[in-house]
Amino acid sequence: MNPMDQALVLSTRSAAGWRAWRQDWSELCKLRLTSLVLLTTLVGMYCGSAGRLAPLRTVFTLFGTMLVAAAAAVLNEWIERDLDAKMERTAQRPLPMGRISPDEALLGGALMAAAGLAILYFGVYPPVAFLAAATLALYLFVYTPMKRWTVLNTLVGAVPGAIPPLLGFMAGRGSLGAEGWALFSILFLWQIPHFLSIAWRYRADYRRAGFRMLPCSDEQGRVTGLVSTLYCVVLLVVVIWPFYLGAAGPWYLGGAVALSLGFTAAALGFTLKPTPDTARYLFLASVAYLPTVLILLVADRR
Repeated sequence: MNPMDQALVLSTRSAAGWRAWRQDWSELCKLRLTSLVLLTTLVGMYCGSAGRLAPLRTVFTLFGTMLVAAAAAVLNEWIERDLDAKMERTAQRPLPMGRISPDEALLGGALMAAAGLAILYFGVYPPVAFLAAATLALYLFVYTPMKRWTVLNTLVGAVPGAIPPLLGFMAGRGSLGAEGWALFSILFLWQIPHFLSIAWRYRADYRRAGFRMLPCSDEQGRVTGLVSTLYCVVLLVVVIWPFYLGAAGPWYLGGAVALSLGFTAAALGFTLKPTPDTARYLFLASVAYLPTVLILLVADRR
C-alpha cells in the first residue's frame, strides 16, 4: 500500500471513530429527552415574557439548560451503569458496553453541569441558575438512589422533570407566577402515566436490575392502570388552569380538554385490559399529548 492509500485509510478510520464517539455521546446525553426539556423551557419562557422573547437571553437560557439537562442524563447513567448492564433495554448503552469509560463520562458530565450553571448564572439570572442546580441535585442525589428503595421514586422524579418550564418562566419574567406553576403542574401530572406505561412494559427488566417501580409488583397491571387513570383525570382539570388565568383562549381550552379526554381514555383502556398493546397505546398517547398541548398554549396565547 502506497503512502497516499495509507493516509486515506487512516483518515477514514479516524472519521469513523469520530462519528462513533459523537454518536455514543449523543446517546449518553439522551438528546431526545433533552430536546423535550428545551421545548418545555422555551414554552415557559415564552409565557413568562408574554410572547416577547429577548433573543440573547433566550439563547443563553436554552444553551445553559441543554448543558444541565445533558449533564443530568450523563451523571445518572454514570451512577447506574452497573444496573443498566443488567437490563436488556439499557445494556447496549455506551457505559455498560465500555464504549465510553466511567472516568470520561464523569468528567464530561461534571464539566457540562458547571458550564450550564455558569451560563444560566451570568448570562440569564442567578435565581434561574440556583433553580437549575437544585433540580440537578434532586434528580441525581434523591430521585436516582430512590429508584432502588421505594416505588414512590416516580413521584419524586416527576418534580425535577416538571421544573424546566418553571425555569423558563422565571428566565422570561424574572420571577415565578401562577402560569408558571400551571405549566409545572401539567408536566408533573403528565409524567406519571407516561413513565408507568414504560415501566409496566419493561417490568421484568426493572425487576432484574433491582429497581423498585410500581409495575414490578403489579404483574396484572390493575394498580398501574388505576394510578395512571387517576393522574389523567386530575390532569384533565389542571390543564384548564391557563385558560382560567386568562393566559390562553378557547381554542387552547377545547383542544387541551379533547386531548386530555383521549389521554384518559388510553389510560382507562389499559386499566380495563392491561396488555403490552394497551400499555403501548398509553405511551403513544402520552408522547402525542404534551407537545400538542404546549403548541396549543403558544398558538392561542392571550
